[in-house]
Amino acid sequence: MVNASPSFSAPHLRQAVLEPLRTAHALEKARLTIALDAKLPVNRHLLVPDPGDIPGRPAKPELVAHTSLKSKPLTSPEGRAVLLHAIAHIELNAIDLALDVVWRFSGMPENFYTDWVQIAKEEAKHFLLLQGHLSEMGFDYGDFPAHHSLWEMAERTKGDILARIGLVPRTLEARGLDASPVVKNKLVSAGDHAAGRILDIILEEEIGHVAAGNRWYRYLCDERQLDPISTYRQLIQQYDAPKLKSPYNLAARRLAGFNEEELENLSASGL
Repeated sequence: MVNASPSFSAPHLRQAVLEPLRTAHALEKARLTIALDAKLPVNRHLLVPDPGDIPGRPAKPELVAHTSLKSKPLTSPEGRAVLLHAIAHIELNAIDLALDVVWRFSGMPENFYTDWVQIAKEEAKHFLLLQGHLSEMGFDYGDFPAHHSLWEMAERTKGDILARIGLVPRTLEARGLDASPVVKNKLVSAGDHAAGRILDIILEEEIGHVAAGNRWYRYLCDERQLDPISTYRQLIQQYDAPKLKSPYNLAARRLAGFNEEELENLSASGL
């Protein structure tokens, strides 16, 4: 039986996202997100009260420190399932991260909110593709432990939209662009071509998500009369964001809107 949050009337888009965001059941969260009506009025200046139960979390998986997670050889179905489960967990968190931006931060242009609702829908699609593949392999989301560091960054940046946009899509999600080719090659080499096709879909759409992060980060920097590069360095230090490591998927990062100066800084210092 689905343990979803009670439904409620939401006449505005920024209120409507609270239902999937607060829903604990992972599959139901994804389905409710895909069903969001992006044509609802945005009400961009509305201050939405915090319901206090964000985000809704399923009883499983057990959440542990990322250093406690252990991989298994990809030569076994369980080893591949552990890796795919980790990616599915990232995608489920990405749903919450996108929806959280919509209700939490008021006063942005209307297309900011519709951008992030579309992103949340695509993250939900990614989760369902991965969960479907896990199910075909005889596993389910929740079968293995997962880490909680993604939402920790959401908590740290909840007081400043510039920090949230700078450090979630442009940093954490951009790491996914770097990792995707390596992970795909490992899975395909182990014989899981279906997983490879799913990762191709995810990479193509994640480029668009990071591009939205870049676009809105620069919008906010312009609005506050800040230099994007020096501000980003300050945000990394202030919020103790993870230091990025090579190899970098420079082609995907260029498609996602990182400029050459940013890529040079990345290669030189991990920033």
